[in-house]
Amino acid sequence: MLLFLSPSSPKCLLPSQKQHTYNPKSTHLEVQCMSNQTTSSSTPIEKIAIAGGLISTPVIGWSLYTLKTTGCGLPPGPAGSIGAIEGVSYLVVVGIVGWSLYTKSKTGSGLPNGPFGLLGAVEGLSYLSLLAILVVFGLQFLEQGSIPGPLPTDQCFG
Repeated sequence: MLLFLSPSSPKCLLPSQKQHTYNPKSTHLEVQCMSNQTTSSSTPIEKIAIAGGLISTPVIGWSLYTLKTTGCGLPPGPAGSIGAIEGVSYLVVVGIVGWSLYTKSKTGSGLPNGPFGLLGAVEGLSYLSLLAILVVFGLQFLEQGSIPGPLPTDQCFG
């Protein structure tokens, strides 16, 4: 078995560098590595995803509760601001889930935890929000025969 280490690779201790008892029958090879990175830094896109996800998931919860109890989404609000936040929140959650699925397909694991584990938390909340969206939209479709559109209608805030 060959093990190549470059100067830029993490600091690794090879079995010959560790103090241990030698067992010629053992086929177990243990290599311990430490990353050169001492602090967890996150990219700007991760920070944006954290902020967007932490804002979007409660908005979606409010929207789904309103949809289930009234049959309509959130009211448009002043100059359509609440409705816009609602629409963008749905897009943010779908974007985070899409990013997570893409990362999972390429690396075999989901998004990194991010600072204080917030990106991992946002990822989990986004999956839960997507599940809640599917459940509430499905129930709305079964009860009403449709789900309300993105724009106000006569039935909702007309």
